[in-house]
Amino acid sequence: MKHLLSWIILFSSVLSDAHSLKAEQGLKDHLASIVRAEMAEWDLDGVGVALVDNGKLVLAEGFGEAKRHSVFRVGSISKLLNAVAVMQQVEAGRLDLDAPLPDEFLPLNPFPESPAVTLRQILCHRSGLQREGAVGGYLDPSEPSLADTVASVRSGVLVTEPGKKMRYSNLAPSIAGFMVSRATGLSYSDYQRQRILAPLGMMDSVWHRAGLKEGRLIRSYMRVADGRGAWLRRETPVFDLGTIPAGNLYSTLDDLARFASVLMNGGRGLLKEETLEEMWRPQLTDADRGFGLGFSVGRFAGHRSVSHSGAVYGHSTSFIVLPETRLACIVLVNEDIANGRVRRIAHAALKLALHKYRDGPSEEILSPTFQHEDLSVFVGDYESESFWARIEIHKGTLIGNLSGQETRFRGKAKGEFVADSRIMDRGLARFQTDSMGRVSGFSLGGQKYQRISKMPSSLSTEWIGLQGVYGGDFIPLIVSERYGHLYVMTENMVDYRLRPRSRQVWSLPPGMYVDEEVVFQIDDRGRADKINFANMIFDRLK
Repeated sequence: MKHLLSWIILFSSVLSDAHSLKAEQGLKDHLASIVRAEMAEWDLDGVGVALVDNGKLVLAEGFGEAKRHSVFRVGSISKLLNAVAVMQQVEAGRLDLDAPLPDEFLPLNPFPESPAVTLRQILCHRSGLQREGAVGGYLDPSEPSLADTVASVRSGVLVTEPGKKMRYSNLAPSIAGFMVSRATGLSYSDYQRQRILAPLGMMDSVWHRAGLKEGRLIRSYMRVADGRGAWLRRETPVFDLGTIPAGNLYSTLDDLARFASVLMNGGRGLLKEETLEEMWRPQLTDADRGFGLGFSVGRFAGHRSVSHSGAVYGHSTSFIVLPETRLACIVLVNEDIANGRVRRIAHAALKLALHKYRDGPSEEILSPTFQHEDLSVFVGDYESESFWARIEIHKGTLIGNLSGQETRFRGKAKGEFVADSRIMDRGLARFQTDSMGRVSGFSLGGQKYQRISKMPSSLSTEWIGLQGVYGGDFIPLIVSERYGHLYVMTENMVDYRLRPRSRQVWSLPPGMYVDEEVVFQIDDRGRADKINFANMIFDRLK
């Protein structure tokens, strides 16, 4: 009887293992089909996907040009390791989250009654600092040191009052990383290697391109705006940002999976569990979602999520952990400005994993198929607070150009569509009608677009000389006209609508550079020869 019981237990274990292996293979096959479909539809050449379940790496695979061990630039996922470094030094008593930062690290403060800038504010993007630095920022290819980048902060001005508003910044976390270096006497990369990368076994990860092993960095691509409304696809240059802690890490699927596994295990070996829990709590807000200390905190399919995405010169990335469910997904793509597609793949992987292992039937993964009787009623020109839009029909499908980004609309319900682009995944577009039943506008991505019924005759004469192309070869700043308004494109992403404060000074709308300004330097002929874009000065190219 004892032998029979042992045999039953063994047989049950074998069946369980076989079932688990079958489930894993089914997940891999299903996910591979989704990845390949995304690659074909959106012209992605290389995609890497890793899935971690309860500390076990159940999937790490490259598609197309990407191999399992390809090195990618991971962009702002770097901020997570930076936040860990800061909190290690908070635990050690060398840094204080709530102490005022030294004046040497801060720009001019035009808010005399405001609270002091602190590390806590920096790590949850409420410091009030500008998005990029004049030196070492995203639009600066000169590869300054971290020290030079931080030193340049003094030449800027706080954009918003500290602590009051969430405004994403790459400059602010770089200051935090520099403070780690100053507190420990180590260079930033040496600290990261000794205290984080090496202990975790992240041996293929480096913070400077000089440390890359030859041939490991995957070739990547950018769509560069040509200044005439079209795009040129180019191979991406490789240079280090000056904002190293905010976005300069080079890494792999396996290395980031190791980092995710440690987070699932309560930060063991890196941080105290209570420290990690504080990092995963939205800061300086009563909301249950928002930025914690480094991490973006939210919900995914009913589960708490901690995450960060990345976008840096030819690479788009995603890192998501579901702490209670002990699942994590990493997606790396060798294409610039493709975060909508990266998000799509990451979410599909997590939904498949939840379905296979835990939650029963997953949320529907395929595209919606509602058929509108007459798509022509939606065709037209629209404009929102931040963007312009033109919607047309192409081969029986509703296609939009949203401020430069091709967007594909798939029917969801009457008057509703799911919108996809390189930067948007399953955005919900709801169209409104006027009292006559005619389509008058739509809402999408937090913006309300109004139909333009009558085109303006021309651009104001005094604004004509501001149009042109400024800045660098790979990241041009393009000032153009649309519907009688001036727009500026930056980072090869979208056109942002400018609001005039005077002939020379213009406000940027909600978006990446919200609350910041554009200032034109105008010559005697009324033509701008320089542009100060959010504290960064660029010459006219054409």
